[in-house]
Amino acid sequence: MAVGVRTIGDNALVRPSGGSDALGIDPEDLPDGLVVADEKGRVICFNAAAARITAVSKRDALGVELERALPLEDLKGRRWWQLTDPYGGLAIRVGQPERNLLLPGGREVLVSARYVREHPTGPVRRVVVSLRSTEARRRTERSHAELIATVAHELRSPLTSVKGFTATLLAKWERFTDDQKRLMLETVDADANRVTRLIAELLDISRIDSGRLEVRRQPVDIAAAVGRHLQAHVASGQAPDRFLVRIQRPLPDLWADPDKIDQVLGNLLENAVRHGEGTVTIEVAPAPVRIDEHDEKGTAVTVSDEGPGIPEESMGRVFTRFWRGSKRGGTGLGLYIVKGIVEAHGGTITVGRGSGGGAEFRFILPVGAPAYLQ
Repeated sequence: MAVGVRTIGDNALVRPSGGSDALGIDPEDLPDGLVVADEKGRVICFNAAAARITAVSKRDALGVELERALPLEDLKGRRWWQLTDPYGGLAIRVGQPERNLLLPGGREVLVSARYVREHPTGPVRRVVVSLRSTEARRRTERSHAELIATVAHELRSPLTSVKGFTATLLAKWERFTDDQKRLMLETVDADANRVTRLIAELLDISRIDSGRLEVRRQPVDIAAAVGRHLQAHVASGQAPDRFLVRIQRPLPDLWADPDKIDQVLGNLLENAVRHGEGTVTIEVAPAPVRIDEHDEKGTAVTVSDEGPGIPEESMGRVFTRFWRGSKRGGTGLGLYIVKGIVEAHGGTITVGRGSGGGAEFRFILPVGAPAYLQ
């Protein structure tokens, strides 16, 4: 819908063209900066967000030529209004896409413009400029930089180990016993697995962030999957009586991606074993899932421990990138990936405090059965 602007004293009202004034939107209510210039290039609207972003007062901007009220330059130091020439440029041009520009003093701002004409090739009647702060983009860039730094740090240790052991074996193979060679090769194998897992995490994050995480649904026996993970922990040295499993049957038939469900279970159980204390309890039970305002069949899995738990002030950050809790170590990406996988299945995941005082993670998956089976 096209947007019209009409002036009321020193203010301007933004309203849908051809609509009622009762549906108008006050520019002061807009979250982004709004600057509007008339057919002569003079500012007729300069909302509070624009004043905040540019540090130019509304009083100083209204009635002033657009180029003076908003003296923008591109990153090469060229004056943007002279470069784009909204009033005298191509008659078929409809605006300018968003780009980074500079205000006096080097303040960065994201700017896009729309040229309003009465007919496609007619003269410009309004120039509507949208301004946004670059803070959100900077936060994204900082997050990417932190991800790169974390990955570089996590890769350095295993790759250094792999390089050191392989170089030593190649140079001094005859000097080592078979047991020593086996120990070094097992270390190399473990470090190579660590690198492989990290690369898999990076690929998962990329797919989650871009909305391209694929879910290949198959019948999944969630109780059997839990049993496999517990056997692996016992085989690695954990006491069998540290785990308590409760399965509430009958369970609905679950269709999900078995590899990704294994990834979720593995991460939650590893966190409980490594960071929790006491008994680790795993409960699997039927549970309804709310989908499109209807309750559908689902399966809930709860993993809890008896450790110190997660502080209340940290609950909201558990599923964000790089959250590691009180104990350092790892990339801090596991729970972020877990949440992405669960949500890709149409499920939900929550964190709270368990009955034993420790952390409690609970995720619910819809059965996800194909239509022909429902």
